[in-house]
Amino acid sequence: MEKSKRLISVGIATARRLCTAAIESESRRPEPRKSGSLYRRLSILGATGENVSSAVNKFLREGNFPKKYELESCVRELRRYKKHQNALELIEWMEKRGINLSYSDFAVKLDLLAKTQGIDSAEKYFNSLSSRAKNRMTYGALLNCYSKEKMAGKAMVLFLKMDELNYVDSALAYNNIMTLYMRLNEPEKVPPLVQEMKERNISLDTFTYNVLMNSYACLKDIDGVERVMEEVETKDSDKCDWTIYSNLAAIYIDAHLFDKAELALKQLEEKILPRDRRAYHFLISLYARTKNLSEVHRVWSSLKLAFPKTNNLSYLVVLQALGKLDDLDGIKECFEEWLSGYTSYDIRLTNALVGVYLKWDMIKEAKLLIEDAVKRGYGPNYRTHEIFMDYFLKTCQTDLALKCMETAVSKVKENEWKPSQERIRAFLEYFEEEKDVNGAEAFCQMLKKVNCLDAEAYKLLLCTYVAAGRTEPEIRRRMKADGIEISSEVEDLLARVCPE
Repeated sequence: MEKSKRLISVGIATARRLCTAAIESESRRPEPRKSGSLYRRLSILGATGENVSSAVNKFLREGNFPKKYELESCVRELRRYKKHQNALELIEWMEKRGINLSYSDFAVKLDLLAKTQGIDSAEKYFNSLSSRAKNRMTYGALLNCYSKEKMAGKAMVLFLKMDELNYVDSALAYNNIMTLYMRLNEPEKVPPLVQEMKERNISLDTFTYNVLMNSYACLKDIDGVERVMEEVETKDSDKCDWTIYSNLAAIYIDAHLFDKAELALKQLEEKILPRDRRAYHFLISLYARTKNLSEVHRVWSSLKLAFPKTNNLSYLVVLQALGKLDDLDGIKECFEEWLSGYTSYDIRLTNALVGVYLKWDMIKEAKLLIEDAVKRGYGPNYRTHEIFMDYFLKTCQTDLALKCMETAVSKVKENEWKPSQERIRAFLEYFEEEKDVNGAEAFCQMLKKVNCLDAEAYKLLLCTYVAAGRTEPEIRRRMKADGIEISSEVEDLLARVCPE
């Protein structure tokens, strides 16, 4: 399943605008500026502590009057950098100010509600829309939400409804269903869908080809991947952009076909259009996966020539690549270069170097980095504590790891972060070994705060009770209140911890 996710990640990431075209609804007019200082103010709200409404109102009081399309541009940029709550608040501010939303704005709001408040909120909003607003854009946005949430039943019912309304006459709806099948680890269902598209004379787009290639890759059919590539190059060449070669290179890397991957990367580079920063990012990351350090440095130099004002994201991409290749000198030099000229501090870059230092057991250097960030006015975020947590778990310093966990939980907003199952298991197995019921219970309360107190965590908690020889008469009721499904294995543990 993990390999399937990895194989589709490049195609999905590089062609996300295709899969969510109904949501994004990119305007056909030229891309407006990011509303100047308004976007800059909105982009740093996390640091200032100000909310969207007060920031925009202050902007207006200063005599600025952004156009509707400029506000929509701000929404797009906030979404692009995954600041979904802020983007939603900006749309809601627009509504309160009496600015008429377009159908594409409705679709964007639906998507943002799903991301920030859950699928139920998105469905409620969709149902509240007028019949005219329930069009291919909003239907497509809801289908995309179902696909992301792996809600196959609802997705197929909606897809059939859209078909009745003639809303599946382009690739978009099919792309969502294909992506759903990939997320459900059912890649064998993708090629028949593509064949159905061809039979219905629905043109395949770049995203369709990427997902189709990934489906064959998941089925370990490299010949199938190459047949798709040949079809794109010979019969549909206008769809053959850099994302196709990026996806192909990633597939070859996963298959350990590094010579073919490097050839695909050369073809990718030939397809890069002027000012396409993302293509450089993918090229750097993929060369890192081939362990080709010299090419990482070469492409990084090319990127800086193409973009003299190199942004934080570009530095983050190359820092992560150099860290993956254990180029300690390179990553330190790159970090110092960024530090000497940044326009806005980005803790993610510091975290990247912290992770490398801890990988090399350079705990003192890692702590000094965080101290420097604090001096600059930017404290560690939950990801920083997560990195230290992993290091302390790896070095069997569980008490320190637990403190990191506590701090991370205290810093995150709702649904912003969840510890991995591996981390949860490591902590709870430690409590079981120590027969520390109180510690396990306190840890489970932390899990509950970040919405990941699930059946597996309860099972490990019960194991701690058994190891300690203790009972808890209320635990069955607690599990029921938390909606935990009790398996036969858990029932056996409950019989010992909470005998009826």
